[in-house]
Amino acid sequence: MPAEQRAAERGSDERDELLTLEELTKRVGMSVRNVRFYTSKGLVPPPIRRGRSGYYSSDHVVRLELVQELQAHGFTLAAIERYVAGIPADASPEDIALRRTMLAPWQADRPVEMTVAELERRTDRTLDGPTLGTLQALGVISPAGKDRYAVALSQLSVGLTLLDLGFPPEAAEAAAKVYREHGRQIAEELMALFHTMVWPAYKESGASPETIRAVVERLKPLSVASLVSAYETAMDETRRREVSRSTGE
Repeated sequence: MPAEQRAAERGSDERDELLTLEELTKRVGMSVRNVRFYTSKGLVPPPIRRGRSGYYSSDHVVRLELVQELQAHGFTLAAIERYVAGIPADASPEDIALRRTMLAPWQADRPVEMTVAELERRTDRTLDGPTLGTLQALGVISPAGKDRYAVALSQLSVGLTLLDLGFPPEAAEAAAKVYREHGRQIAEELMALFHTMVWPAYKESGASPETIRAVVERLKPLSVASLVSAYETAMDETRRREVSRSTGE
């Protein structure tokens, strides 16, 4: 059932939950112009008509919030359109809200956006192109616009120490490639596991959307910690094998 039809049917029995355009814009913090633009692009369904007036339901709210979340992650309009097109037509507001939850950052500390000048003042050093490139390869900074970077403050001192120790930029680039390739594979497999085992189990048990969102939020730090632990164990095992080979044991 299309989202606009489902919203209209629910709205016929729950008129008190419907929002005017003004109420909708206040709820999601978006301008009237943007709401109408996203509606014209098919990212949200048309308003529910009651005579000459248009109203909006929870479907509209969660879809607009999803668009905002995708924008915050740097998705282009074309990418957002493709993502929204992949959402089943009969997806409930709860399903869409959960999709938004899964988009939220998984790192404990969100990066802080800085200009190059601000970053130089914070680090008390001049940061030329190669230096910035090494910090980016190490995952300490990432581009956030012209002369601006998103900075992982908790990792900044580590990155600066590696620079001072002469860490080879080529090694940083090669390591970054390894992290990207294997990180993507891990993320895809964990996401598939969540969608095929975790999410269905909670939905079948009748758990509320709030409960499922709470589970996801608690899984994030646990998943990161588990990955770090697995990495440390694997590195220790690899190092022992290398030592054994070099000593002939």
